[in-house]
Amino acid sequence: MQSRLLLLGAPGGHGGPAARRVRLLLGQVVRRQPGGDARRSEVKLLHAGAGADTGDTVNIGDVSYKLKMPKSPELVPQNYFSDSLAQSVIQHLRWIMQKDLLGQDVFLIGPPGPLRRSIAMQYLELTKREVEYIALSRDTTETDLKQRREIRAGTAFYIDQCAVRAATEGRTLVLEGLEKVERNVLPVLNNLLENREMQLEDGRFLMSAERYDKLLQNHTKTELDAWKIVRVSEDFRVIALGLPVPRYSGNPLDPPLRSRFQARDIYYLPFQDQLKLLYSVGANVSAEKISQLLSFATTLCSQESSALGLPDFPLDSLPAAVQILDSFPMMSIERAIRWLYPYTVLLGHEGKMAVEVVLKRFELQDSRSSLLPEEVVRVEKMTENHVFQASVTIRIAEKEVTIKVPAGTRPLSQPCTSDRFIQTLSHKQLLAEMMQSHMVKDICLIGGKGCGKTVIAKNFADTLGYNIEPIMLYQDMTARELLQQRYTLPNGDTAWRSSPLVNAALEGKLVLLDGIHRVNAGTFAVLQRLIHDRELSLYDGSRLLREDRYMRLKEELQMSDEQLQKRSIFPVHPSFRIIALAEPPVTGSTAQQWLGPEFLTMFFFHYMKPLVKSEEIQVIKEMVPNMPQEALDKLLSFTHKLRETQDPTAQSLAASLSTRQLLRISRRLSQYPNENLHSAVTKACLSRFLPSLARSALEKNLADATIEISTDNNLEPELEDYKCEVTSGSLRIGAVSAPIYNAHEKMKVPDVLFYDNIQHMIVMEDMLKDFLLGEHLLLVGNQGVGKNKIVDRFLHLLNRPREYIQLHRDTTVQTLTLQPSVKDGLIVYEDSPLVKAVKLGHVLVVDEADKAPTNVTCILKTLVENGEMILADGRRIVANSALVNGRENVVVIHPDFRMIVLANRPGFPFLGNDFFGTLGDIFSCHAVDNPKPHSELKMLRQYGPNVPEPILQKLVAAFGELRSLADQGIINYPYSTREVVNIVKHLQKFPAEGLSSVVRNVFDFDSYNNDMREILINTLHKYGIPIGAKPTSVQLAKELPLPQQTFMGYWTIGQSRNGMQKLLCPAETHRIDVKGPALINIQEYPIERHEGRSQTFTEECASWKLPLDEINLICDIATSHENEENTLYVVACNPVSLYFMNMTGKSGYFVDLFDIFPRAASGVWHPFVTVAPLGNPLKGQVILHEQQSSVILLLDTTSQALHRLILPSEEFTLKKTSWWNKEEAETYKMCKEFAHKNWLVFYKEKGNTLAVLDVLEGRTHTISLPINLQTVFLVAEDKWLLVESKTHQKYLLTKPAHIKSEDSRVCQLYVLKEELPSTGFGVTQETDFSIPHKISSHQLSSENLSSAVGQKIASPNRILADENSYATVVVGFPDLMSPSEVYSWKRPTSLHKSRVTDTFYGGKKKIGTPKQSNCVTLLDTNQIVRILPPGEVPLKDIYPKDVIPPQTAGYIEVTDLQSKRLRYIPIPGSDSLSPYTTWLSTISDTDALLAEWGKGGVVTVDMGGRIRLWETGLEHLQRSLMEWRNMIGQEGDRLMQVLEDFFTIYIYILEEENKDSLEQKVCCSV
Repeated sequence: MQSRLLLLGAPGGHGGPAARRVRLLLGQVVRRQPGGDARRSEVKLLHAGAGADTGDTVNIGDVSYKLKMPKSPELVPQNYFSDSLAQSVIQHLRWIMQKDLLGQDVFLIGPPGPLRRSIAMQYLELTKREVEYIALSRDTTETDLKQRREIRAGTAFYIDQCAVRAATEGRTLVLEGLEKVERNVLPVLNNLLENREMQLEDGRFLMSAERYDKLLQNHTKTELDAWKIVRVSEDFRVIALGLPVPRYSGNPLDPPLRSRFQARDIYYLPFQDQLKLLYSVGANVSAEKISQLLSFATTLCSQESSALGLPDFPLDSLPAAVQILDSFPMMSIERAIRWLYPYTVLLGHEGKMAVEVVLKRFELQDSRSSLLPEEVVRVEKMTENHVFQASVTIRIAEKEVTIKVPAGTRPLSQPCTSDRFIQTLSHKQLLAEMMQSHMVKDICLIGGKGCGKTVIAKNFADTLGYNIEPIMLYQDMTARELLQQRYTLPNGDTAWRSSPLVNAALEGKLVLLDGIHRVNAGTFAVLQRLIHDRELSLYDGSRLLREDRYMRLKEELQMSDEQLQKRSIFPVHPSFRIIALAEPPVTGSTAQQWLGPEFLTMFFFHYMKPLVKSEEIQVIKEMVPNMPQEALDKLLSFTHKLRETQDPTAQSLAASLSTRQLLRISRRLSQYPNENLHSAVTKACLSRFLPSLARSALEKNLADATIEISTDNNLEPELEDYKCEVTSGSLRIGAVSAPIYNAHEKMKVPDVLFYDNIQHMIVMEDMLKDFLLGEHLLLVGNQGVGKNKIVDRFLHLLNRPREYIQLHRDTTVQTLTLQPSVKDGLIVYEDSPLVKAVKLGHVLVVDEADKAPTNVTCILKTLVENGEMILADGRRIVANSALVNGRENVVVIHPDFRMIVLANRPGFPFLGNDFFGTLGDIFSCHAVDNPKPHSELKMLRQYGPNVPEPILQKLVAAFGELRSLADQGIINYPYSTREVVNIVKHLQKFPAEGLSSVVRNVFDFDSYNNDMREILINTLHKYGIPIGAKPTSVQLAKELPLPQQTFMGYWTIGQSRNGMQKLLCPAETHRIDVKGPALINIQEYPIERHEGRSQTFTEECASWKLPLDEINLICDIATSHENEENTLYVVACNPVSLYFMNMTGKSGYFVDLFDIFPRAASGVWHPFVTVAPLGNPLKGQVILHEQQSSVILLLDTTSQALHRLILPSEEFTLKKTSWWNKEEAETYKMCKEFAHKNWLVFYKEKGNTLAVLDVLEGRTHTISLPINLQTVFLVAEDKWLLVESKTHQKYLLTKPAHIKSEDSRVCQLYVLKEELPSTGFGVTQETDFSIPHKISSHQLSSENLSSAVGQKIASPNRILADENSYATVVVGFPDLMSPSEVYSWKRPTSLHKSRVTDTFYGGKKKIGTPKQSNCVTLLDTNQIVRILPPGEVPLKDIYPKDVIPPQTAGYIEVTDLQSKRLRYIPIPGSDSLSPYTTWLSTISDTDALLAEWGKGGVVTVDMGGRIRLWETGLEHLQRSLMEWRNMIGQEGDRLMQVLEDFFTIYIYILEEENKDSLEQKVCCSV
C-alpha cells in the first residue's frame, strides 16, 4: 500500500509558522500518480483557522489526530524526519496513531538498532508531543521511575521522575530496553499502565483523569489537593521499546506487564526502502554493488542465518558504510563489511565458512583489483563557524582522496610523528581505515592484550588534535558511574556530578572506552542513544541534544544558550567521538562472547592483528636500540611460533608474550645484556605456576627455539655473591646498585625482621633491576613464601616510604581510590593510600590483589599505562604536569610514584581471581617461591638457634615433599615457609614439647579429611616425624641371654717340640698392566628415603629402594667412611651393575657394566662381583672383582673413567671355561679389609699364591706359598691368617709393612695350632678345625675386652665368629708370639654348612656353602652382627606361642659382649625376588646382605633392592630413643591443674609415668 503525506496550511495568521514548521519537518509531498493504488493512505496536516495553532490536525490515511499546543516545547523531539519517509514507516506511524487515539500503550518490538526509537520519536515529533525518555538498564530501580529523594537546604523531599512527570504533565513516556531491567522492577508501573493510578512515596496518589473529574463534580480542587490526589493527564501514553527475548539475550517480559501493552513488530525496513535509501547516500557506488551488499546483509538477518548461530547483520549501519564507499568507490567492499560485521573475529570456523559462502554468492569477496587504504598522507585543520574539522588525505591505489572529518580542539600533529609511536605498514593502514570510519561513526578497536590499541588510539587523537578522555570500564560498573553520580555539597545538599564521558561529550573530546568486553551489556545499553543519535537524558533531568537538533530548537523557541541551559538542555559537541577498545570475543564461550547483535549496531569494528614478525622487530629495534640482535631474533621466532600454532595451550602462552611484554623483555636485556633469555621468557609467562601441561609445552617450544637455560642456574649460588651492602648513599644487591632515597616521611619506611637467604636475595636483585628501569612490579606466589617480607625489606634497603592497601572481595573502584567518611554531617572523601602514594611519590604496596574482582583492579591499568585515572570525587590523576593548564581537581603523579602488587598464584586452592591473566602484562612479574632446602634450613637456624639440627632437617625435607605433592596436584594446600617458621618458633620457645605435637598446629586443619590426612601422615612418617606415635610405642627386639663363656684353650703360633716352626715365602714385585680408560655413563636417580621410626621405635632407622630390575641379583655390599660421609656401594649381577650413594643424600647413582661383564646365555656362567671402595687420596674410586674370571676393574666415580687392571701372575689370568667342561669352576677371592688404605689381596681358592695389589703405587707383589689356600683373613696390615684347604689348618703369615722391589726380605709363614685347655703346653690333641666366618682386623679396646671376658685385661686381641660359636675372643693374637687364650660363647647347635633350602617356586634344593658369610664385627659397640635364615633362629624364644612369625628375608643376630645378650631382629621380606633362585642361593643363605654402617650399626640390602639402616649399639639406641621421645613429647601423659593466685598462676603437672607421682611445679609470673 502506498502512503502519502499531505501538509495543508491556511494563508496568513499565526498558523503560518507552525504549518511551515511541520512542512519542513515532514519534508515530502507525494503527488498522486495517475492510475495508482486506490488504497493509498495520506498523511494530512489540516489547519483549522487563523490564530488557532491548536486546531491543526494530522491525517494518516483515514486516521486523524488533532494537535495540541505543547506546554514545554523544548521536550518535543526535533529533526527526526529524514528527507524521505519509507512507506513501511508511515504504516507504523498510522498504527501508533490508532493506538494513541484508543488510549492504549504500545510496545515496539524488533531487532537491535535505532529504528524503533526513531519511529517513536518521529511520531511524537509529528504529533508535537512532549517526551520523557528513560534508557532502562540492569541498574534501573523504582526510584528512577517514580520519585527520588533529594536534600535541599537541609530538608529531604521527593522529586518526581520520568514516569510521574509524564503522567501528571500529559507527556509520552518512552521506555527503552525493557529486557535489560532486572525482574520485578517494572511491575511498579503496572497499575499506572492499566488504571492510570499510582501511590507515590511523598504521600500523593495519582488518579486517572476520568475518576478525578467525577470527584471534582462533588468536591473542590482544594479538597482534592488536601487529600493529595493528583490528576493523571488523559494525554499520558507509554511507548516501550524492546527486543524479542528469547531470540536475543535479556529478561523475558513479566506476563502482567506484557498484557498491558499493544505490540508492533518493527522489523528492518523492506528491501526496496533500504535500497532506495542506500542509492540516495552512495551516488558514486555502482547500483549493482549496493544491491549485492544489501542482499548479503539481508541474508545474514534471515531466520536461516540465525539458526546457524550467526548474529544479525547491523543493517542500520549500512548507510554509513555506503557513505564511505561513496568517497572511496574503488575500495574493497568486503573490507567495509568486516568493519560492520567482523566475522573473522566474531565467529568460529563454521560460522566464518558460512559467511564466506554468502560473500561468494553475492560476488563480494575481495578480488585482486580490490583495494585497501594504504596510509594517511596529510591532515589539515579547517575551522568554519567554530566547527572543528580536518581535511584528511588518504592514499589508496596510488590516488589521493581527501575527506572531511571531525577534529579536536587542539592543534593537529602530522600522522605518526609521535616519538613513542613506531610507524609500521599495518599501523599506517589501520590509521587510514580508522580515519574513514571516523568520518561517519564511532570506532571499536579489537585486539589482544598488549598489542598497542591504546598507542594507536592516542596517535589517532594526536593526529586530529583531540584531547583524550580515557575511561576504564569494568564488570560491575553501573550506569550511574558511566553517566552521573550523586555527591553532597558543602552545605549537605545532594547534587549530581557528571561523569567524564558526559563532560567529554560536551567538550568535544575523544573518549577511550577501554575494556567494553568487560562491561555488562545491560549497563552499556544506556549509551546506545548517545552513540546512535548523540542524545542523552541524565538522572538530574538534563538533556544532551545533537548539535543540529539543539540549533533547531534554539531557533524554534527563539532562546539563547543560557536560557536553554537553565532548562537543562545542552548541545553535544560535533567533534565528540568514541573509540572503544576491546579484546577479541572468545568463540563458544557464553561469558566472553561479548560482541552481540546490539554491540554490532553501535560501532565500526577494526581488528588490530598482532604485528607480523618483521614489524615487531622494527618496533622493538626503534624503541630499544641496544637490544642484542641474536636474543631479539630468538625471542621473536619463539613468540611467533607460539602465536601461529593451533595448539590452545601454546596460544594461551602467546597471550603472555604480547608486544608490550616483548618490549619490557627487550628493555631489560638491553640494560643487562648478560641476562639469560630463557629466564626472561619464563618470568614473563610466570612458568613456575603454569599447569604441568602448559609448562612442558613452554619448555619444549623454548628448546625448539634454542633458548636454553643458563648453566649457572643449576649451580647453587653462594650468599656471599648476593650480599646487600649500603655504602655512601648507595645500595648494592648482588651486582646491581641503586641510590638510596632521601625520604621525608621516615616513619613510613618499613622495617621488618628479615633473615637474608640466597633465594630471596636473588628475587630482590631481580626486582631492583626492574625498579631501576621504571617498571611497576607484580610479585606472585603461594601464601607464606615471604612476598610481604621481601617487599618490606626491599623498601627498607632503598629507604622508600610505603603506602599499603589490602584488597578483598568487597573492594570497589571507589574504596580503592577514596575513603568516604562523615564530618559535621557531610560526606567527605579522604585520599586512599593509592592517592596519597601518587601525590607524595611513595611506593604503593597493593596486597592480596587477586582477592578483589579483576574488574576493580583493572582500573590500575590506566594509572600504570597512561598515567591517568579518575577518582570517585571527580578529581583526575594525570601524569604530565603540562596537562594541568590551570584546571581544577587535578592530581599530578609524583615522578617517584611506584606500585608493587602482591598476589597469590592463579588457580585452586587460592580462591581469588586471575589477576595475572587480566593485568599481568602491564607489570613486571616475579614468581616468589618457597626457599630451596639449603636456604630454608639456614633461615630456620636463625629462627630457632636452639632447635636440634636433625629436627630442622626433618621439617625442611617433609615440607619440601608436601610442596612437590601440591605442585603435582595430589594435595591442594601448598604448605609454605610461614608454617615451618611458626613450628620452629614454637620449638625454640618451648623446647620440651614434642615435634609431633607441634606440627599438628599446622596439620590439624586437615584432620577431618581422611584422604589428605593419610597423605600427610605418610609423608611425615617418611621423614621420621612420629606424628600419632606414643612414647610407649617402642618395639625393640627381645633380648635373650648369651650362654656362659667357655675357655676354649690356646692358639700357639709356630711352637713345637723343635722350637719355632716357620716357613719362608718369596715375594716378587711387578708393575700392573692398566687398560683404558673407557668413559662410562653414570646415571643419577632420586632416592625416596623413608625414616623407620615414624610410628614405633625399632632398631631400623631408615630405608630406601634401589631401582633394580626383577631379574637383578644383589651380590655384594660395602661402605666407605671418609670425612663424616658414609658412602654405600651395592653390586648387582645379571646384568652386572653398580649402585652407589651418599647414605644421607637424596640422589643415588647407577653404573651399568653390562658391556664389561656380558650376561651369560642359558645361565651357565654366573658372574659374582665384589666391590672394594678405596680411601684417600683415591676417594671416590672403587675396585670391582669378578670371582670366576678374576677380572679386576678400577672405576673412578668422579671422572666416570673405568680402567682394567691386569695382574702379571699367571694364576690370575683369565681362563676360559666352557659349559661342557666338567671341571669345577675356579674361584678367585678378594680380601678388602684394608681397601681404605688402597691395597687389596687376591687369591685363588685351592691356589698357592697371594697377590697384593697396591693401587696407589700401581704395583703387585706376588707371594708364593707352600700350602693350598681355602681362605685368607687380613687380621692386621702385616699379619694375615691363612686357612689351608682340605685340612683347614690355620697359618699366620707375617710380612714387611711395605714390600719394595729392591727389598730382599721374604714373608714368614707360621703354623697356628689350636690346643684344648686340658692338655696343657706341648701336648697336642687332634681337634676339628672350624673355619671362621669373620675375624676383626682391629682389636677391641681394653675396656670392651675386659667387659667381654669378665676380667680386667689389656692385651692385643681379635674377635671372630664361626659356625659353632656366637662369638670368640682370642686374647694376645696376633701380635704376641706367646700362646693366645681363646674364649668362646658356644652355640647350642652349629650353623650347618650345607643345607636344604626352599626355592622360590616351593621345591627343595641342596646347595653348597654360600659365597657371602654375612657377618660383621662392631668393635666400638662390642658386638658381632650377622644375618641368619629363619631356620637357624630360636623363633619359639622370640615370639609368643600364639604368634605366627612374619615372612622375613632373614634375622639380624646381634651378639652383644657388653651386656652378654643376644637379639634377633627380623628383616622384612623383600618386595620382589629374582626368579633365578639357584643362582640366588649360591650368593647367600638369606635374602639379604650385610655391611658395617658407622660405628654403631649395620646396613642391609635385601634381594629386592631395599636398603635398610639398623642401629644395634645399645648406647646409640638409648640416645636415639631419648631423641625420639623428645620429638613425641610427653603432653598426652600429663594431668594439669591451674591454680590462680593474685599475681602468680601455678600450673601443677602430674607425671603419670612416674610411680612416685612426682609433682613438678611450674611457676609463671603474670
